[in-house]
Amino acid sequence: MMNAFNPLAGIVVLAGGASKRMGTPKAELVLPTGERLLDYHVRHALELNAVHTNLPIMIADNGRGFAVDVELMQSRPPSSVFHISDYIAHESDEQMDTAGALAAIESAMQTLIAISSSEANQVSPSSWLLVVSCDSLIPVTDLWRELQQVIVQAVDKKVICLTDEHHLYPLLGLYRLSIEPDLQAYIDNNQRRVIPFIKPIVQSVPFAKSWQHLTNFNTPEDFEQACVALSNL
Repeated sequence: MMNAFNPLAGIVVLAGGASKRMGTPKAELVLPTGERLLDYHVRHALELNAVHTNLPIMIADNGRGFAVDVELMQSRPPSSVFHISDYIAHESDEQMDTAGALAAIESAMQTLIAISSSEANQVSPSSWLLVVSCDSLIPVTDLWRELQQVIVQAVDKKVICLTDEHHLYPLLGLYRLSIEPDLQAYIDNNQRRVIPFIKPIVQSVPFAKSWQHLTNFNTPEDFEQACVALSNL
């Protein structure tokens, strides 16, 4: 259930990347603790689910079928974590059948709106979808805590995401549900680049220094460095 002070509608974990340079799907990477990366993100998302009742946690893995650890799901509502399919553009060709991260975000938004329409407690267009990518070790709980502080100040923005000195990190951010029609139109127009879509509507939040090496890992060496940084938190 949401209110003006807690406008989180749902979480989507992006786990469908090709991970060519990594050599294995990032969702299946194993942390030094023995926990898979996908399970790591779902576990932290479930901590938010415990605070925000019935918060949907969606896994967008582009049909790869990555399962969540059975023990992690014990004593959890079976509907709290589920897979979603990427949105497919109208009149799309084969090339656009996998339209990248935006297709997953669009699908997550449509899913939240559909769930809302069938329940008494409807989500507001001003509510937010929390997006977390599987190339990061930033806990979902910490990401939400950092980004939500900006919501009140960013009243004219519809995307809030992390940034460093050089780049935006749009796949670690909040997306206002009101942009869903515009995002669908953008994808239907055979567009898939994230930055051009969000640039006019984004509010950036500088990285915490302790997070600098926790994200954007693309090689085994990058991931090893991220694991070291995580252990030093």
